[in-house]
Amino acid sequence: MNDLLDYIDGLPNICGAEETVATAVRAERQHPPSSAPSSIDFSRIKSGFAVALHMHQPLIPAGGPELHTAEIISNLEYMMHHQNIGDNHNAPVFHWCYKRMGEFIPQLIEEGKQPRVMLEYSGTLLHGLWKMGLRDVFEDLRRITCDQRYRGAVEWLGCAWGHPVAPSTPVQDYRLHVLAWRHHFAAIFGLEALSRVRGFSPAEMALPNHPDTVYEFVKTLKDCGYRWVLVQEHTVERPDTGTGPERKHLPHRLVCRNSLGEEATTIAILKTQGSDTKLVAQMQPYFEAKGLSHWELAGKQVPPLVTQIADGENGGVMMNEFPPKYLDVVRECSGSPTPILNVSEYLEHLFGLGIQEKDLPTLQPIFQKRIWDRFRPGEGAEQLAKVISQLKRDDSRFHTEGGSWTNNISWVKGYDKLLDPMQRASAHFFEKVIKPRIPSSEPRYRNALFHLLCSQTSCYRYWGEGIWAEYGREICHRLEAILQHDF
Repeated sequence: MNDLLDYIDGLPNICGAEETVATAVRAERQHPPSSAPSSIDFSRIKSGFAVALHMHQPLIPAGGPELHTAEIISNLEYMMHHQNIGDNHNAPVFHWCYKRMGEFIPQLIEEGKQPRVMLEYSGTLLHGLWKMGLRDVFEDLRRITCDQRYRGAVEWLGCAWGHPVAPSTPVQDYRLHVLAWRHHFAAIFGLEALSRVRGFSPAEMALPNHPDTVYEFVKTLKDCGYRWVLVQEHTVERPDTGTGPERKHLPHRLVCRNSLGEEATTIAILKTQGSDTKLVAQMQPYFEAKGLSHWELAGKQVPPLVTQIADGENGGVMMNEFPPKYLDVVRECSGSPTPILNVSEYLEHLFGLGIQEKDLPTLQPIFQKRIWDRFRPGEGAEQLAKVISQLKRDDSRFHTEGGSWTNNISWVKGYDKLLDPMQRASAHFFEKVIKPRIPSSEPRYRNALFHLLCSQTSCYRYWGEGIWAEYGREICHRLEAILQHDF
């Protein structure tokens, strides 16, 4: 039973009942995860694999001929109405991709198989689909999320509502994104379904590596009840050597310290490098896992877990090759020594063996060893800034812009024309909304928050100059007008 409205005044329910949402999550966290035991016989397996599907469409001011007056709609809706442009003819296939796991999971379970999948849908995508009237997507997703027969096969991953990149999004805004997604997901699928969301998937696999930023990132996740985060292997390093992780198919302990010496930790699950869509579409993790067997961890013999995430709709391999390959592999691996798993049930197995988070090998964000070699936690932000400046002078390759799925794109350099409006809008939102403590249940708060979150979508920056940057600036301008007129 759902306690929250889906929509309020035409906007997605992204705020206003934060305490209700937090209480539901806290209540679940007080009970052991084994309250919903896995159907996998871990005594028989030697290795496992997990796949996650990342789904996202931005919201854009394109619902009309003039940019400054156009309605904010889903990019998918724009594609549907302009299928003669570029790859927009894929829009109907995208629609199917967003709901097809709702077909595959019941089909496989009814065959007696043990399917698994992890799903991550951005808030902008969920809102766009709803606004388009695509209720079939939500019906299929609700079935596999809430129906007792199927929900054990599906693990939802939390994310930031507007698909912002964590390294360069103001930390107070990033927290609002994380809170908004929880709120929106609970409004759609129910508080009970939200209470089962334990893992987090950051947009663009972007992990901050500035000590103060990544500390706030992890603290936000912990405060919101997340137990683990998915990270790209080349965005982290071993604290003792500064080199990459060795046993990539085991969970790690991500340790993040800030300039004041405070520490925040969480469990990191490593996504290994490679062509993401091809690896998932062709179910490569299964074939890699088949060549692995038990590894030692904290004195226990445990199965390694090969984990991959990819866009669930982008590219011909995901649109066309993934469905038959997923079905074939699940049929083959069910009941085998190398089953498909979801991360949380895997972690629950490890914890059930007596392994604790402190037993996991330790990692930290990339380049931080260079910082800690010259800076002692607790020396403060000013001294940290000096150390970082010196490191940049010594090595042009050193940066604190974070790491993501691709290393050839900066989320900061070259984006001044967009970042400046974004930073101004963020600052004004803080001054006009957060600082005066405007209640989040007020309609004007929700309207301003909706525009703030939309304005920080990574797509506006990923594509650089042109119409996408114009979209981002336009939403910032609209937010500024709202803040000036309503507050």
